[in-house]
Amino acid sequence: MRTIRFILLAGLIAMPMLAAAQPPQQGRGGRGAPRSIEGLTASSELAKTPVPLADRIAHTDPARYNRVPASHNGSGPIEYMSLHDSRREDKFKLGSNFLFLHRGFLPPGGGIGAHFHNTVEEMFVIFDGEAEFTIDGRTSVLRGPAGAPARTGHSHAITNQSNQNVQWMNINISTIPGYYDAFDLADGRVGAPKDAIPTFIHMKLDRALLRPVANKDGGQGTVQYRRALEPSVFFSPWSYVDHYLVPPGASVGPVSRRDMSEVYYVMKGAGSATIGKETAAIREGDAVPAAIDENRAIRNTGTEPLELMVIGVAKDMESKRRFIITGGR
Repeated sequence: MRTIRFILLAGLIAMPMLAAAQPPQQGRGGRGAPRSIEGLTASSELAKTPVPLADRIAHTDPARYNRVPASHNGSGPIEYMSLHDSRREDKFKLGSNFLFLHRGFLPPGGGIGAHFHNTVEEMFVIFDGEAEFTIDGRTSVLRGPAGAPARTGHSHAITNQSNQNVQWMNINISTIPGYYDAFDLADGRVGAPKDAIPTFIHMKLDRALLRPVANKDGGQGTVQYRRALEPSVFFSPWSYVDHYLVPPGASVGPVSRRDMSEVYYVMKGAGSATIGKETAAIREGDAVPAAIDENRAIRNTGTEPLELMVIGVAKDMESKRRFIITGGR
């Protein structure tokens, strides 16, 4: 009997030691969790080796789209490609927790089912047509170009119930370096009741809302500009979404933003991007990444207006707080 008690006692003592020795387990729906708690509030690293700007710029290419039958148990298939994924390619490590950027389209009936994110913030954007957006179980129709962010701890979904393809993007920012999570609700939201006025935060990338700004960030000429989403919208280091219309010959920058990474997405037109000392041509569908503290500038070298959506993500929450206090633009 004493021998049995000794074995049980020894087992109880050893259990915490064994548990401590085990690698952290992946949470439900989680992917790529760090192997220690160090860095849970830190940002991802910068690229270890320099990558030429022309190789860093991602190009939308429908020939590279992958077809997914029912993302998050959605209403139907979607087709998309990854423009940016810091988990897979070193050239996209911007010194912030900008996790990934997807570009594709929702065919008629296609969509992404309702799901929660608890460590990431995500936003679906449509560039044309219309789609039914759901945030926290409330659904409204948004007409593109528009988007609706799902903040950490909230659920979202999207479905295209029109008879036309809808051009779509997904932006994902993490609060933990390289980590993604999702909790599916198995609800495609087909036939959901719709509110005429959305009950959730959303943005419209409407040119009529833009306002003239001369010599923006030291640039040449007058551009049309608007901050579509402010820093207070987001719970993570995600800091803003800006909308620009740059006329031919005009430019934005050069400017260096302290502890702020950005991705410039070209909605329409063509021009050039300068990051650091390198300059490369850009066109519709391109995504131009700028790491924290990198000098950056955009110029319209074409004959039509250059329309941009700019996603700003701070290095960490303290950097975002400083950006807000100093009235960062």
